[in-house]
Amino acid sequence: MKIAWTLLGAALLLPPFLPISEYTLHILILVLLWAFVYTAWTIMGRFGLVSLGHGAFLGLGTYATALLWNHWGLTPWLGLPLGIATAVLVALVIGYPCSRFKVVGHYFALVTLALTEVVRLSIVAWRDVTGGSLGMTPDLVPANSLMALQFTRITWYWVALGVWAVGLVIWHRVDRSMTRSAMDAISDDETAAAAVGIDVTRQKLTVTIISAALTALGGGLIGQYQMYLNPETMAGVGVSLQIVFAAISGGMYVILGPTVGAVLTIVLQEFLRVLFGTHFIGAAPTIYGIMLILFIIFMPTGICGVVAERMRRKRA
Repeated sequence: MKIAWTLLGAALLLPPFLPISEYTLHILILVLLWAFVYTAWTIMGRFGLVSLGHGAFLGLGTYATALLWNHWGLTPWLGLPLGIATAVLVALVIGYPCSRFKVVGHYFALVTLALTEVVRLSIVAWRDVTGGSLGMTPDLVPANSLMALQFTRITWYWVALGVWAVGLVIWHRVDRSMTRSAMDAISDDETAAAAVGIDVTRQKLTVTIISAALTALGGGLIGQYQMYLNPETMAGVGVSLQIVFAAISGGMYVILGPTVGAVLTIVLQEFLRVLFGTHFIGAAPTIYGIMLILFIIFMPTGICGVVAERMRRKRA
């Protein structure tokens, strides 16, 4: 396992030093940033908290950072924490009553789905500030501006790689902490977990806040990198479905599962963009939905989960 991680680390450190195209580097950056977001979702999803509202947290982090920069000149170094704080506040407002009154399963998924639509429609309705359905672009400054978080692609690659690594560390810490044992018990039976002394509400809120904060951070960075924000791609149901599909298809219970899901979704997205162009705008969400159903039925543990299971059988 250590050898595998060493090889992966070496492979990820090489791209900036190789003669690869700008487009290839762009795809690698997108994969790493979205892998961070998908990893954030699995911190909730793997414990039975199936959220369809992470598009809302993503959008809050993205738009808060860009709006504070465009309208008040506030550097993204401050905009990002404020966007994260906004997402955490919304997560508390939604998560506390859901935990307190035992809103679980498909009811919880519907509540979070409604949250996503509320955020998306709010962004569209506030068109004078956000640009509405046409989207918006953060104000440009000369290249390599540290204060504006606007860098060359090489610099962005290192940023994305570092953020992705932080996401894996947090996932690992949660996986090895008492929180995992408590959440496993809660996902099996909340009443039994409470009976043995587990603070159900506190544990569920903890993973919800961590997941929402990381998602908002990822959204802010993706917006700064792409330099274009649109409510459909950064805050809508489509992006929530994309997050769920990527996490499940890659594998929620394996640390690199969301990263494999990111490779799958980004490559699929680019393939569909080239294949259909502007002729079938809804191709990606439609195919995500179909593939999500197939993965849930035939590969519920995802690609990495299947590979890990086969490796365990071989060792046995």
